[in-house]
Amino acid sequence: MEGENKKFDKWGYQVRTTSNSYISAINAYHEQVLSYGRKRSVILEAPKCDPNCVLGNILADQYLRLPGRSLKYMNAAEKYLEFACPYEKALFPIVKNYISEDREDNVAMRLHFELLKEFPKDLVSLKIAQLLCFYMGRPDLSLRLVEQVLPHVNEKEDYVYGMQAFPLLEVGRIEEAKKAGQKRFEINKNDPWSQHVLCHAYQYECRFKKAATFMEECSKSYSLSSFMYTHNWWHVALCYLEGRAPIEKVRDIYDDCIFKELEKCGAKPAEVYLNALGLLIRVYVQGKHDSLEDRLEILANKLEANEARDFWFREWHLDVLILWALSSMGKLSKAKELLDGLKMRISKVSKEKQHSIKQCVSEALYNFGKGDNKQALKLLGDEFDAVDYKIIGASVEQLDVFTEIHINLLLDILKSSWRKRGNLPYLWNLREQAHSMLAREYGQKARDLEAAQNWDENFNPCKKIQK
Repeated sequence: MEGENKKFDKWGYQVRTTSNSYISAINAYHEQVLSYGRKRSVILEAPKCDPNCVLGNILADQYLRLPGRSLKYMNAAEKYLEFACPYEKALFPIVKNYISEDREDNVAMRLHFELLKEFPKDLVSLKIAQLLCFYMGRPDLSLRLVEQVLPHVNEKEDYVYGMQAFPLLEVGRIEEAKKAGQKRFEINKNDPWSQHVLCHAYQYECRFKKAATFMEECSKSYSLSSFMYTHNWWHVALCYLEGRAPIEKVRDIYDDCIFKELEKCGAKPAEVYLNALGLLIRVYVQGKHDSLEDRLEILANKLEANEARDFWFREWHLDVLILWALSSMGKLSKAKELLDGLKMRISKVSKEKQHSIKQCVSEALYNFGKGDNKQALKLLGDEFDAVDYKIIGASVEQLDVFTEIHINLLLDILKSSWRKRGNLPYLWNLREQAHSMLAREYGQKARDLEAAQNWDENFNPCKKIQK
């Protein structure tokens, strides 16, 4: 390779190009990915600056990954692969595997571990690998990856501490997670991922007002992707809901800080729908949906439209929430179409992968939405544990709603059985004992947690940021 053809990217790894603009586009993309920025499409400028360079073409298809789309950038990269630098050659099979429709997650993880052993400063590849871990429900692997690269990362690349903090949260090491998140936050208070991690930690500690106040301050710096913007506001709304603040505050956040994102230039509807539905299902399960009037119906109408099919089968978590929304609003034929599609896709994956997929949650949410509680409970089972469902691509806080649904279903069946045999004195004695025990043990705990929040009626971070 000629000396003048060698340049270096953000990580200090060699890239075969003569174009400074090409390198600038690559580095800008790296920054956008790590900061959850709105301008990740900047990577599409790289192939324009140097069509023959492998790295830019690889990353362009990584950004554009969509089912069934022609991989024109990967095909271009493959033509020039023999002239590429070692880093580009090592990255090519990883991205090719990552965007494949029949990707094998275990192979993908092995490739990422190997890449990051040789090129540990590549934090975007680490981020992608952690995303894979998230969809595998394996925060332990995510933590192993970041611990593998930590000794080799320049201290200036402080994004790594936020990337360390989240898997620490997910494996239950809360204090260590807070320490890592705080380290990143103190270096850069505008980093949305460390803000997000610290909010998670405060919520875990049931410090809902602290979390909401903290995120209100952070929101002044928001210039984020649709997902991160609406997801951080989802956290704030959840703090209000769990902390028993007036439900109108939850409604305002939904209207002004989540749903309104759809009106913005460059918004990604699927990312907005995930957080909008994630909030609405919590409100509905807790029986407070009257204050949100027709929000779910409006959203379900959007999801019923033919163009909404473009959002199917991208995120299992989103698919499950769409099933609930459509069936709740009586749009059963469309919901059944989505459910059948999910079953078909699962039937086509390897037997090993089928074993790890817990399809019953999809069908349970479909039945729960249409009011068939008995069938929904049968599908979930008596010993359902939501934490086992991280594989749908959800955090512990996002999975909590499935636990709430399960408990509600159990109570509904219990009340039904009492009604059938309501004339037996001993059953009423048992009911009294259960009520007294639960009220004494759990009722006071709930009241103490609610009282600890001490909400100010005028406190509304969403309204402040809208001004």
